[in-house]
Amino acid sequence: MNRFIPRALMAPAVITLFLWMIVPLVMTIYFSVIRYNLMQPDQTGFIGLENFEYFVTDPSFGTAVLNTLLLLGSVILITVVLGSLIALLIDDPFPGRGLVRILLISPFFVMPTVNALLWKHMMMNPIYGVLAQVWLFFGGTPVDWLTDFPLLSVIIIVSWQWLPFATLIFITSLQSMNREQLEASRMDGANYLQQLRYLYLPHMARSVAVVVMIEMIFLLSVFAEIYTTTGGGPGDASTNVAFLIFKQALLNFDAGVASAGALFAVVLANIAAVFLIRMVGKNLDK
Repeated sequence: MNRFIPRALMAPAVITLFLWMIVPLVMTIYFSVIRYNLMQPDQTGFIGLENFEYFVTDPSFGTAVLNTLLLLGSVILITVVLGSLIALLIDDPFPGRGLVRILLISPFFVMPTVNALLWKHMMMNPIYGVLAQVWLFFGGTPVDWLTDFPLLSVIIIVSWQWLPFATLIFITSLQSMNREQLEASRMDGANYLQQLRYLYLPHMARSVAVVVMIEMIFLLSVFAEIYTTTGGGPGDASTNVAFLIFKQALLNFDAGVASAGALFAVVLANIAAVFLIRMVGKNLDK
């Protein structure tokens, strides 16, 4: 009886959570193995793995996977490196440090669509954008970033939004450092580079692993920034897997192929998660 009551009280929440997770997954699997195009509702039936074959043989598939990996790797590299440098820069006390920290983390709370619109119109517009005015000030020709460098533009936009998250995690990590060890290393004659190599970086290893894991999970589904700025183009220059699924679902009205693509994204995310969990686990065991 003592065990039954707690389990009975938890059952509604557990069942609701289970249904909330399992029903969409089962429906996605179901739609992925049938012919289901909203423009041809009369043509239905079981077709096995044809949707998967159609998705992976799409001319945009290879480019979308490559763009996804480039976006993922570039944003993680930028946020980890710059986030570490910024966290180290503001680690020591100085006047106004609290205000600086608030300003540094504030971009993370900007909605992705608003973030993309800010960069599209205020920063990267080739006529009246801030970057265009800087180019003109130095006598150069303004760059149409979203047309000439679409994937790089998306990387910059997403990095700007995720940099505060990495910085916040690294600042928190640095606050837990043993200051006595730092003071002892200074008394022993260690310079800052030696402290960075043997004290700061090893201490930040766990936080780096956590940042990489969380960012990889969320960056696999980047969509709003691409849809708002480049629309996946020009051509497929900035199309990732998430945007390719969108094109199949809402532009081609093919729910079956889109479901197959969604399952491919789930498999890709789980493969990445396995390696990341192992990496984080190793860092936590140290």
